[in-house]
Amino acid sequence: MTADNASQVWQSRLVKHGLDEVQRLASKRPLQPRARRFIFLRHGETEGNARRVYQPPEIPLNETGLEQARRAAEYLREHPVGRILASDMHRAWQTAQAAAAIVGAPVIAEPRLRERWFGDLVGTPSHDLDWRHEPPNGETLREFVERTQAGLNDALDTDASTLLVAHGGSLYVLVYSLGAELLERHIANATPLLFEFQAQISQWRISNIAPEHVTAEYRTTAD
Repeated sequence: MTADNASQVWQSRLVKHGLDEVQRLASKRPLQPRARRFIFLRHGETEGNARRVYQPPEIPLNETGLEQARRAAEYLREHPVGRILASDMHRAWQTAQAAAAIVGAPVIAEPRLRERWFGDLVGTPSHDLDWRHEPPNGETLREFVERTQAGLNDALDTDASTLLVAHGGSLYVLVYSLGAELLERHIANATPLLFEFQAQISQWRISNIAPEHVTAEYRTTAD
């Protein structure tokens, strides 16, 4: 597959899962954080990820996810981290604790970085996840985007070197709120991402901290 064809497939996948609507909502209130450089880490794999189901807050990392979290933490050794803000959902909190054990920074709970609450869909298959759909007894997409943006805005209102540990949905809102480009290699579980603002072109740059051959091993789902 050529690079152009791969890009078209990826863009079609984003639209299929309704991430174009996440982008539309997030871009209406763009973030302009004081932080000019920070790291984002999605949690490691869970059985919910492996089975492709909507997940409850308390689901832990599976054995693969624990190893992913430990490996991601090792890659953070070369990057100064003064503070860690994490979703208090168990899978993100475990991942943050793995990072804290390596970088020696305190972990602060930020509930606004939780994954979207999918209500009555929790425990059911997520293969056909469409972020545009409003789950029964769940969080609307607008509520989720606004809540996440508020958490991100406060978390990044700092000059301190910051690591955010959260979820796939949190990453979508973050990237689109900054006007950056979301690529498939960014969304794998436990992939540490370095965000840097390039002042000369007024754009955010995202780079994978882990080697590409490592992140290619991880599951890349849109949920």
